[in-house]
Amino acid sequence: MKPSVGWALVGMQFGALTALVVFPAGDLWSRNWLVGAGAAVLVTAGVFIAVVAGSRLGTSLTPLPIPKDKGSLARDGIYRFVRHPIYTGVLVAAAGMVLWGGSLAHGVAWLALWGVLGAKVHFEEAMLREKYVDYHDYQEKSGRFIPRWSNIFPPR
Repeated sequence: MKPSVGWALVGMQFGALTALVVFPAGDLWSRNWLVGAGAAVLVTAGVFIAVVAGSRLGTSLTPLPIPKDKGSLARDGIYRFVRHPIYTGVLVAAAGMVLWGGSLAHGVAWLALWGVLGAKVHFEEAMLREKYVDYHDYQEKSGRFIPRWSNIFPPR
């Protein structure tokens, strides 16, 4: 993948996130304290997940869906359950923004964000399979954005 394609995907990702912030509130549901509390919990949880996952990557962290040459494959901690927990955190936080926004436009922006992150993962995982011979095995054992049931509750 060319870095320019990677940067275009990053730009689309931030465009969708910006839309979630700037779109006017809708009236699909009333914005009361319960909706606000739920939105705050989702945003806080999403940011926490993304920060924990990003800090685990250390110098391997990059905004591009192109693995760093001298990077290493994270398979422990939160990465034991999910291959792309930063994206998981972004999607969870963005879901909180949709809950607070309460409009169809917010929902569409969230779906667009999911699609962009899915495209980033598609390209990224192809390169990770080339770089790390055991990546396919890792894919089989962990979820992309959501943990696999067997990782949360392993069979006895």
